[in-house]
Amino acid sequence: MTYAAHLVGTAVACYLLAMVLLRSTWTWRSPRVAIISWQAIGLALGLCAIGLPMSIGLAPYHEGLGDSLLHLGRDLLHGTLPAGLGVTQLALVGVGFGVATALLGSTVRGLVSAVRAQTRHRQLLDLVGRDDPAAPGALVLDHPSAAAYCLPGMRPTVVVSAGTLDLLDRTELAAVLTHERAHADERHDLVLLPFSALCRALPLVGWLRRASETVALLVEMRADDKARQLHAEGPLANALLRFATAGSRVAPAGALGLADAHLDARVQRLLVVGPRPWLRGLASLAVATTLVALPVTLFFA
Repeated sequence: MTYAAHLVGTAVACYLLAMVLLRSTWTWRSPRVAIISWQAIGLALGLCAIGLPMSIGLAPYHEGLGDSLLHLGRDLLHGTLPAGLGVTQLALVGVGFGVATALLGSTVRGLVSAVRAQTRHRQLLDLVGRDDPAAPGALVLDHPSAAAYCLPGMRPTVVVSAGTLDLLDRTELAAVLTHERAHADERHDLVLLPFSALCRALPLVGWLRRASETVALLVEMRADDKARQLHAEGPLANALLRFATAGSRVAPAGALGLADAHLDARVQRLLVVGPRPWLRGLASLAVATTLVALPVTLFFA
């Protein structure tokens, strides 16, 4: 049961670190570090959810989970099981495989759903989108509402509406386009996918929904940082304020939009520039890395 105790401790540590990150404001100044920390928490939590029932069921082997699973497979083939390994223990191993299947299936379903939505929307853009020298490298939709979003994938596309071209000046539009290209370059759609999968696979873990929303905001802030590096804070902050007052449209399914998350918080962050919290960031990364390493080690110990 030692392995099970370690996995329980790791899961509790994941929860505690998540609560710290949810209450912290330093993450806004270092969104990339915070995103990596959240990804580590999600991975560690998933491994714990898989490994905990397995470790209890395989306790009679007194070995690491990986070796115990190999021995279980061998023993099942030969029709011999060690003392203490009965129907209940086998059922717990099955629960572990069930959780793994649910997590993997949820991730695959989310990915397939996103790809389908992106494909349908890309086909629509091929029909109604147009090039415009005012928005180089982007497609323009003839719609009066303000909209700007990135359609990620193997062929990423940045889309703005005609209403956006009327709403923003040249420097503001350039900052918005850089923001959307950052989503495509860093594949932020794949960053968000595991958290959506965890929320669907573990619906009873309430704080995961808050974590998913937090990561979505951090992704937008990371793209804001990329735009700020090239265009300074003013143009992007002005663009966000204009989108907020114009009642901008939400990005379609499978896309990442400029105005989808907490515009007020993002504008405040852009205008109030503070030092990067290197120490807190390094501490968060160290703890998150340890949390991932523990269940991985237990699988092969």
